[in-house]
Amino acid sequence: MSKPEKVFKAGAVRAAIFRNTFEKNGVSVPLPKIILEVRFKDKSGQWQSTNSLSLNEVPKATLVLQQAYAYCLEHREPEEEESQGVPVQKF
Repeated sequence: MSKPEKVFKAGAVRAAIFRNTFEKNGVSVPLPKIILEVRFKDKSGQWQSTNSLSLNEVPKATLVLQQAYAYCLEHREPEEEESQGVPVQKF
């Protein structure tokens, strides 16, 4: 797996941003993907991850997802915005 572009953490909960690309009308368009996971050590001391949240992890997940969402909006590619029908003012 490639390295994430950005990671937001709150305790054991983390949101990692990856940017995949797809072809649309012959143009490569970046598409951000956010992976939410909880990291923990198993009985043998090895790091593992899960997407199952305890009640106490829900607010942390909300926080890192909001941060990841804001980051993605701030780092949008012009082609990405145009492909989603968002008017783009170019300078």
